[in-house]
Amino acid sequence: MQSKKTAIEKFKTGAAKPLNLHQLSNELIDGSISALSKCITLVESSKKAHKAEAQKIIEKCLPHTGKSIRLGITGVPGVGKSTFIEALGKYLTSKGKKVAVLAVDPSSSLSKGSILGDKTRMNQLSIDPNAFIRPSPSSGVQGGVTNATRESILLCEAAGFDVILIETVGVGQSETDVYHMVDFFVLLMLAGAGDELQGIKRGIMEMADLVLINKAEGDNLNPAKQARREYQNALHLFPPKNSKISPKVQICSALNNEGIDRGWKTIENFASETKSTGFFDLQREKQAVTALHHSIRYSINQNLASNSAIAKTLKEKEEEVSQKKTTPFKAADTIVKMLLK
Repeated sequence: MQSKKTAIEKFKTGAAKPLNLHQLSNELIDGSISALSKCITLVESSKKAHKAEAQKIIEKCLPHTGKSIRLGITGVPGVGKSTFIEALGKYLTSKGKKVAVLAVDPSSSLSKGSILGDKTRMNQLSIDPNAFIRPSPSSGVQGGVTNATRESILLCEAAGFDVILIETVGVGQSETDVYHMVDFFVLLMLAGAGDELQGIKRGIMEMADLVLINKAEGDNLNPAKQARREYQNALHLFPPKNSKISPKVQICSALNNEGIDRGWKTIENFASETKSTGFFDLQREKQAVTALHHSIRYSINQNLASNSAIAKTLKEKEEEVSQKKTTPFKAADTIVKMLLK
């Protein structure tokens, strides 16, 4: 019998019962939300042991992935992303679909914790039995997506979710990251947002498969219609999409649930057409390769941080570079050679 003192020591050190990965994987594949949450927590962990466990689970789940439609949803802060996602999510669950939302919150630069908290912004969807919302702090990751987002998509698919929505922070050109992990890219815009947004519009609009002018209600309805015409004309100036399908521009009011069904129909038509041409599967294959290269870069960065010898040399080289005692390129070469040893 375990002594009281041993039990207390075990509690204080954070020791826990080892996970039964086989059981956890089976529960996730059976659709357990609790198991899905635990698996995503493992994926998001920075601990090597957790990462290894997460990879074993993902490998077992891999045959059960790939059957969803993956949507990227972005837009500038204040455009109504969360309201739109909740409206779309509720519409889809009413049609019998299971919806997962991977919402990447802006992070505090100090604590790295979430600032907005998406579950508090999607009250109705968060209690829907056919929906799953996972808010994750971006922790300063460029592109508005966490390093674990790709793995989380696979886990959600294995758990039986039909539609995966990835909401990004909306940081501009770096939305390329989420573009390379979804089947369809939705850009939410506002009518009369002003010239201050012009700097980010072109780069994101070139990626968009659907531009939605949100908040098309009341006095803003006519300006929204005018904005739709302007954006549609602007899209003709961009290079043709690889999918060979011209992007659409529509208006909607997420607040009033207007235009949500039309937007979803556009997404369904896109998926149907690209599957018939083979583009859908080809794009998924390219994205898997992109994920490989992303993981390599991420692993290298992790090794830089975790290897004490390299970390020490890196600190020294940073000092030398800042004082112009060596070039950044020569310093980088030294670090790379240490990594390759």
